[in-house]
Amino acid sequence: MSEEENKNVEEVEKQEQIPPKDVCQEKTEIPVSDHKNSDLKPPPLDEKAIVPVTTPAPESEKKKISGGSIDRDVELARLEQEKKLALVKAWEESQKTKAENKACKKLSEIDSWENTKKASIEAELRKMEEKLEKKKAEYAEKMKNKVAEIHKIAEEKRAMVEAQKGELMLKAEESAAKFRATGHTPNKWLGCF
Repeated sequence: MSEEENKNVEEVEKQEQIPPKDVCQEKTEIPVSDHKNSDLKPPPLDEKAIVPVTTPAPESEKKKISGGSIDRDVELARLEQEKKLALVKAWEESQKTKAENKACKKLSEIDSWENTKKASIEAELRKMEEKLEKKKAEYAEKMKNKVAEIHKIAEEKRAMVEAQKGELMLKAEESAAKFRATGHTPNKWLGCF
């Protein structure tokens, strides 16, 4: 049995030493002909050109070729690395989402603050406008009262002037009647200035 185990170990070592064949190396290259140098006519437009597509061999074939505990360790290390990368990517997305949510929250707080301040300033402005309108109405009322008072005083003065005029007219008529009755003429008084 020990001989069989030695043979199995030797076969595994040989398989590990043989590198897996690259699929790209196995494919042959198709030469592209130069249409300028050839006498052939170019293909019609409705024909489609055939382009060779290289496809990598499935991973399952690569896994089947190599075997052993070393390959298993390598595969486990690769899976562990992929797991770490996936965790890092998930963490990164989480951090980006948190940052975006935090920024959105801050922006909404700023918008709310701005709207509150604008509303308070507009309310203060309306208050001041109301005060000014009230003062304007009060001053207008005072001015109207002053105008009415001045008009009243002017009417009183006009009435006094009319009364004085009436008295002077009556006095002149009485003096004229007296002069007519007595036959005297009125004298002009010249005063010294």
